[in-house]
Amino acid sequence: MGSLLAKSVTLRKDVKITDEEFSQLRDFIYAQTGIYIGDNRKYLLENRLANRLRDLNLKTFGEYYYFLRYDPSRKDELNRLFDVITTNETSFFRNPPQLKVFQDIILKEIIAAKISKGDKSLHFWSAGCSTGEEPYTLSIILHEVLKQEIDSWKIKITANDLSASVLKSAKRGIYTPYALRTTPPNIINRYFKEIGNEKYQILPQVAKYVEFVQLNLSDKFQVKRIPKSDVVFCRNVIIYFSEEVKKNVISYFYDNLQPGGYLFLGHSESLHNLSRSFKPIHHPGSIVYKKE
Repeated sequence: MGSLLAKSVTLRKDVKITDEEFSQLRDFIYAQTGIYIGDNRKYLLENRLANRLRDLNLKTFGEYYYFLRYDPSRKDELNRLFDVITTNETSFFRNPPQLKVFQDIILKEIIAAKISKGDKSLHFWSAGCSTGEEPYTLSIILHEVLKQEIDSWKIKITANDLSASVLKSAKRGIYTPYALRTTPPNIINRYFKEIGNEKYQILPQVAKYVEFVQLNLSDKFQVKRIPKSDVVFCRNVIIYFSEEVKKNVISYFYDNLQPGGYLFLGHSESLHNLSRSFKPIHHPGSIVYKKE
């Protein structure tokens, strides 16, 4: 998902959000997404939504609230609202120490356990996948570990986000050098095609294992449709939820994971005071949470 309300847009100077309008919109956003916007974010919410008022030719934030509640086209506007309240700061191979633990330890352990059972299926879930860098990174890592054997495995990486527009971008699989800033050059050479204008496209053999799905993590009925996972990646997402929604989402992950499965969070996130169901396992540069 990236950082919430991290950047502002040009505000229409004649429109200000009242305390009542802020409360209405904040409660509405929370009910829809589980994202809680604190009082110190009032100005940024005002900035972010000003362009929506302009595009819809609305005079006040109160009118926008009623549009979201009652207008016949409110469903389309909800997707635009989701785009506005989330930004998507990410990159390929983000947090290399954590991914090294995943590649060198966790993944090899899971593969060995699967082979011992005669099971050659793998399912990973990238929860809050943004523009696709994380799930494609996971697919690349699978190629690096399984090599020529990858075609003998049944592999699926489910990638979801709240924003329809970032999922559309993810499906295109075209990236700038900035998205590849933390990617080893040899990986770029093997798994991307340079298509001109300093753009790189993910290769089909990487993309074929990834399925993108729009999903609201705070909706347990949507989450239940995700196949049982061996590993869940949810990095830099739950920090934007209220404590109640955080606990709910973590419980959804626990229910989704296979016994012995693993949960990866962002480097600044932890399950402290959220869940005691997982066993924290400490590795150099990373804490991984295991379902036992």
